[in-house]
Amino acid sequence: MNDERPRGLARSAQILTFLLKYRSAGVFSGLDLDTAIAQADEPLPAEGKPEEFVRDLEALGPTFIKIGQALSTRPDMVPPPYLAALERMQNEVVAVDADAIVAIIEDELHVRIGKLFSDFDRDPLGSASLAQVHRAVLRDGREVAVKVQRPDVAQSIRTDLEILGALASRADRSTRIGQRLRFADWVHEFRKTLLDELDFRLEADNLEHFAEHLKQYRRLYVPRPVWDLTSSRVLTMDLVRGTKVTAISGLRRTEQSLGPLANELLRGYLDQTFVHGEIHADPHPGNLLLTDDGRLAIFDLGMVAHVPPKQRGRLLKLLFSAIDGRGEDVADEALALSVRLEDFDEERFTREVGQLVARYAAHGDAHAMSEGRLMLQLTRLGAACGMRTPPELNLLAKTLLNLESVCVALDPELSVKDAVEDHLQGMMRARLRKSFSPAHLAGEVIELQALLQEAPRKVSTVLSLLAENRLQLRVTGLQESHLMENLQKIANRIATGVIVAALILASAYLMRAPIGPRLFGYPAVALVLFVIASGLGLAIVISALRSDRRVKPREERGPRA
Repeated sequence: MNDERPRGLARSAQILTFLLKYRSAGVFSGLDLDTAIAQADEPLPAEGKPEEFVRDLEALGPTFIKIGQALSTRPDMVPPPYLAALERMQNEVVAVDADAIVAIIEDELHVRIGKLFSDFDRDPLGSASLAQVHRAVLRDGREVAVKVQRPDVAQSIRTDLEILGALASRADRSTRIGQRLRFADWVHEFRKTLLDELDFRLEADNLEHFAEHLKQYRRLYVPRPVWDLTSSRVLTMDLVRGTKVTAISGLRRTEQSLGPLANELLRGYLDQTFVHGEIHADPHPGNLLLTDDGRLAIFDLGMVAHVPPKQRGRLLKLLFSAIDGRGEDVADEALALSVRLEDFDEERFTREVGQLVARYAAHGDAHAMSEGRLMLQLTRLGAACGMRTPPELNLLAKTLLNLESVCVALDPELSVKDAVEDHLQGMMRARLRKSFSPAHLAGEVIELQALLQEAPRKVSTVLSLLAENRLQLRVTGLQESHLMENLQKIANRIATGVIVAALILASAYLMRAPIGPRLFGYPAVALVLFVIASGLGLAIVISALRSDRRVKPREERGPRA
């Protein structure tokens, strides 16, 4: 226990050193499109090279590898050169000794490994920052993959998250960029996601849910977990053998048409996102294998975001409006999803979103203007205009980008835009039919009935309060407003001015006193009081000159069409 505090302080110093190294490297220049464009042709400072930034992240361990993966979904926080480097971040690390892995399995499952498996391969199939995977054979001859969490990784991650949470809260209080981005909120969401990923039982649940939701797509395959051999640190599931989609040979393409497979993958993931409300945050080519029987296997489902129904409906409308070329509707849905900051420029946002969607509609078949890139540009544009977009929009953009790369690897001739548009039209028709279903209409009737029943009583209450002159109007948020801040500033200055005047009067009266010590021929106490008063008065003048500004005239805009 005595060693924990020194280790925590040493880790804090290590993290602070990393943050200070990149404080001026432009890592967060993605916040401002104008700045990012202006800096695009300028050489990066030596300590700000993206590849070096990624290497330093990897050297800090599993928490920061995962932070790098999360930052690769935040174009509003990270400029394009760093995004590209983060997307290439390697999650492969040196394998843990097999004896340590066996000890974890036996400790978690409470059975000796020889009784669990007839064969256990001590050489791992893969080793990542959080876990490594071994091939094994059950007693009934079934081949399985055993995913085992690395020793002590959970405690290390919790320590790092506590340090990052404290640093993020401090940055939110003391910096403008923190007040704008809310680093503490981002760390809080990242903490929940990462701690969920450490519980392999949740990943087993995700495997089952995805398998159930995608069962109508015969070409997609999700391995099933073996629940009896699964715990929070050990996940046992069907072993998948296949070829990475980026390594498919030309002969295999000739023998098998992969276009229908890519089409089903897109449709399945769109259903998973907009129908079931689950976004697989990491569907990159390494997590998808083309099996020997011609199916596409999906695994590594530790990072899954859950989207509530109303939010997923707005995301669906936003994506559909973008594909349909309706820029104003895209702006409206983005506004409804996001948080508008104090300096939000709605006119600029609406205008530039319209131009962005128009360019996409004109060049939608080009890879440079794909659906995923459009969503990323929308996120970056929102941040530049003073709007904080929800993390789900960033995850949707990243998922679409990864799906597009997989689909292009499977079938370079596939039109992703046409496939997405066709399926979204079907989904919109299904939602429309559902809105007129008997169950949905019955729910609307019940709500209308409740409104009609409550209306007379509420009207009577309002009229009674008016008649008795007891109707009150409460304005929330006044304490946090600029009005209260400015009133406090005025009160502080008045109080300081009164103190200055009192000190000057006191020093003037003491100047006439013939007794007491003297300084430069004047009474010392009177001279000290006069100097203090002069300093306070000068401070008030400097503060007024530096911080006071004229209020900009308020512009009233008409209602949006």
